[in-house]
Amino acid sequence: MAISEKYKALTDAATAAGINDLQVREQEGILYVDGTAPSGDVKDALWAKYNEIDPNFASGDLVLNIKTSINASVTKAKVTTESSNLNIRKGPGTDQPIVGKAAHGEIITLVSRSNDQWWQVRTEDGEEGYAYAQYLTPES
Repeated sequence: MAISEKYKALTDAATAAGINDLQVREQEGILYVDGTAPSGDVKDALWAKYNEIDPNFASGDLVLNIKTSINASVTKAKVTTESSNLNIRKGPGTDQPIVGKAAHGEIITLVSRSNDQWWQVRTEDGEEGYAYAQYLTPES
């Protein structure tokens, strides 16, 4: 089975969800899916579809690089770790690769509160990913 066929349901869902600038390409046995979701909920739905196809994201044959467009519902959150940096991950889970870090006390953009454990965030450097919600305090 071609890798694009394996993830056809995911790429079809991305198209149906209105992902802007959607780009799908295969390179060296890995499928890259890039674009911008209209909301955090849409991005979360794509991650859920990915998990249906590849439970626990174990295959390592897809790079899902979907950002979220900024909208009026975006707020700020303060990193409230004990003293260390907070890992920002590619997807919602500790098994996901780290794409950035936020320092203790740093104020970052809260894009979506996708669930009680993982929130989608964006750092001042523009890194977007998921952070463990226990270490974030929304700013008013």
